[in-house]
Amino acid sequence: MDPTLDNNAPNAMPDDTARLAPTPTATPARLARALAEMDTGLKPGEQLRQLIDAGLDLLPLPGHGTTLLRWQCLAHVARHDLSLVKLYEGHTDALAILAELRGAAPAGASWGVWCAEAPDVGLALRQSGDGRHTLSGRKQWCSGAEALTHALVSCRDGDGAACLAAVSLRQPGVGVTGEGWHAVGMAATASVDVTFDDAVATPVGAAGAYLRRPGFWHGGAGIAACWYGAAQGVADYLHAALRRQPVPDPHRLAHLGQADTELARAAALLHGAAHAIDADPKADAAAIALRARLGVEAACSAVLEHATRALGAGPLCRDPHFARLAADLPVFLRQSHAERDLAALGGLLIKQETSPWAL
Repeated sequence: MDPTLDNNAPNAMPDDTARLAPTPTATPARLARALAEMDTGLKPGEQLRQLIDAGLDLLPLPGHGTTLLRWQCLAHVARHDLSLVKLYEGHTDALAILAELRGAAPAGASWGVWCAEAPDVGLALRQSGDGRHTLSGRKQWCSGAEALTHALVSCRDGDGAACLAAVSLRQPGVGVTGEGWHAVGMAATASVDVTFDDAVATPVGAAGAYLRRPGFWHGGAGIAACWYGAAQGVADYLHAALRRQPVPDPHRLAHLGQADTELARAAALLHGAAHAIDADPKADAAAIALRARLGVEAACSAVLEHATRALGAGPLCRDPHFARLAADLPVFLRQSHAERDLAALGGLLIKQETSPWAL
C-alpha cells in the first residue's frame, strides 16, 4: 500500500488537530458521482453548497497520512470545473486552517480564504476596550464573495503584525463590490473587491501563526493538484479524439506522447510531495511545495499547448467544457508567483551543502 494512503503510517497524526476536524467523508469516487449528476446550469457557489450539504467538503487533513487522497479529490473537482474548484479548494483549505489553528467552524458555513496582499490596500484588525475585534479596509481577489457565508482574511493588527481573522460575510459592515475582476478566464469565480467597515471579526491563531504553521506550505502544494486536474481534463480530450480516429495522425500522436510525459512527471512530483509531507508533517515544506507547484505549472502549460496544437480550433470554439478549461487554466496558473518562486526555491537549495538531486 502507498504510505500516503495509509492511516497507520508513521507520523500520521502529528498532533490533535484531527480531533478538531470532522471525519473525512469525501472520496474521488463519491465526488465523481456527485459532479456527474450536478446541474451544470448552477453557479459555482451553488454547486459548492451542494457539495457541502452532501458532506463532500470533508477532506482528509494535509499531513495526517492521506495527503495524496486529499489532492486526488481536489484534482477530480478541477477536472470538472476550475471555477468550482477555486471555491472548493478555498473552502476546504479554510477548514484545514481552522483545525490547525484551533478556530471555530460553524456548521454549514461556506468559507473563502482571502490572503492575497496588495501593496496599496489591506485590512486593519482593531480591538476595542471590551475585547471586540473589527475589520476595516478593502480586500482584493475575493473569490466567491457573493456566494460564501464566511471568510478567513489576512490583515494587520494595531502593531502592524500579520494576522488572520474569521469574518461572517452576512453582516452590515461587509460590502461586496462589482469591482476588480475583468478576466474572461475564471470569470465565474467573480473574484471581486470586498470592503469592510468595522465588521465584527474573530482572530484565528496568534499574530503570524497563519504563515508560520506547517500547513501553510501543505495548502500551497495542494493548489498544484487543482492545476493538475485541469490539465488531465485537457489531455483527456486529446486522448479521446485520437482513439476515435481509425488511423491517428502521427503528429497528433506525438503531441499526445508529450502530454503523457508532462503529466507523468507532474504526477510523480505530487506523489513525492504528498509522501514527504506525511512522512514529516511538522517539517518546513517550502522547498517541497515550491518544487511541486513549479513543476506542475510547467507541465500544465505544456499540456495545454500540445492539446490545442493537436486539436486545432474545433473544440476551442465548439465544445463548451473544453473551451472553458482552456480559458480558465492560464488564469488559474497565474496564482503561481513564477520567477519569484523559482528564485525562492533556488535560495533554499543553496543552503544545502550536498547535491539536492541524488537519485
